Amino acid sequence: MKFEHELNSPVLVLDEDQSWQLLSHSSHGRVATSVAGLIDIVPVNYAVHNGKLFLRTSPGNKLAAMAINEKIAFEVDGILSDEAWSVVVHGSAEVLEHEADIKEARESGVTPWIPTQKDFWIRVNIDSISGRHFELGEQPEVAE
Repeated sequence: MKFEHELNSPVLVLDEDQSWQLLSHSSHGRVATSVAGLIDIVPVNYAVHNGKLFLRTSPGNKLAAMAINEKIAFEVDGILSDEAWSVVVHGSAEVLEHEADIKEARESGVTPWIPTQKDFWIRVNIDSISGRHFELGEQPEVAE
């Protein structure tokens, strides 16, 4: 997705709408959790639906970490031949328990990549979203 950069600026700080636009057009990212001073980053599948971010997972370290400390960071990137981008979300992970919430999460369409049971649904309540877009090219050399 191309965005207009200022003249000679290969980096564009994205506004909230642009960041949501990019977040909505991907389906895999990384979630960072922190428990007892240990930070972990793991790949996840996700979906955006009705302005909300949903994850689907199975029992294990990732789910336990989000249950112990709901504060997370989430990051997604895109890299093409001539451009790249990165979006970062900070928020809290909420393990969904009520059927109405799970129904909405199912409507998001998030699906696992591998044939395993992912019976736990997570909604990320977003505190902030930010992003950057990059025009790729050669690094300019300093004249000697």
